Order: sequence, then C-alpha cells, then structure tokens
Amino acid sequence: MNITIRTAEEKDFPEILELIKELATFENAEHQVINTVAQMQAEKEFFNCFVAETDDKEIVGMALYYFTYYTWVGKSLYLDDLYVKKSVRGNKIGSKLLQKILDLAKTTNCKRVRWQVLDWNDPAIKLYKKMGANLDPDWYNCDYTIK
Repeated sequence: MNITIRTAEEKDFPEILELIKELATFENAEHQVINTVAQMQAEKEFFNCFVAETDDKEIVGMALYYFTYYTWVGKSLYLDDLYVKKSVRGNKIGSKLLQKILDLAKTTNCKRVRWQVLDWNDPAIKLYKKMGANLDPDWYNCDYTIK
C-alpha cells in the first residue's frame, strides 16, 4: 500500500472530522464530539493537520496539531490527535504520521512535542515507546469545558 503524508487542506475537513469521530468512538467518547466542518473552517488558523492518503486519494489517517508555548522549555508542538483507520492499521501509517510531526517540530525549532495516550491503548503506547517517547504517569489531564 502506497501512502502519501501531506499537509491537509480545507477541502479535507469533512474527512478529517469523520476520522475525529472514529477516534472518539474508539475511545468510547463519541458523544463528546461537538465540532463541525463549519467550526473547523471558522477556526482553521488555530490548528494544522497532516493526512495519510492512499493512491486513490482516500484519507486513511491524520495527525492534527498546533504550536504552543511551555514556560519551562519554550516553543513546542502539541499533537492533539493521531488516528489511522482500523482497516489499514499495521502498515506503519501511524509511524509515518508521527515521524512527520517530529520532523516538523525539529525544523521549526520546537523544544518539545507533547501528546496524550489512554492507558489502555497498548498498540499506541508500544509505538510511542518505540519512537523514543517518554510516558509520564505523574500528571493528570485537567479540562474545563466552557458552556
């Protein structure tokens, strides 16, 4: 299977949102997705995305990220979602997407790349460790939802 990793375009937003919904279903949190294509279009300056595309132009994976600043280290990249469709897993697409993120962080002088993984997602944890990531069990996520 030939896969191209490329920068997402606005025309890809419907497929990206479907991948986001698939990820939420995988994480048993589909009810939490309130984003829409219209919202993504209105807020497109706040995120970037790489997509994994097959030869027949099907988007089968994505890595959605944004730049941030951490006071201890400075400019950083936050990988919000990395997802590959179940039907094509095992083809190193996740590795290619993650490597694209790491390469971008290096070329844009980021000091850190950060992301999250659920403690039960063993395949992802194995991939991240293989790629050299440090998993920190000491920090909790803190979310406050604006209503």
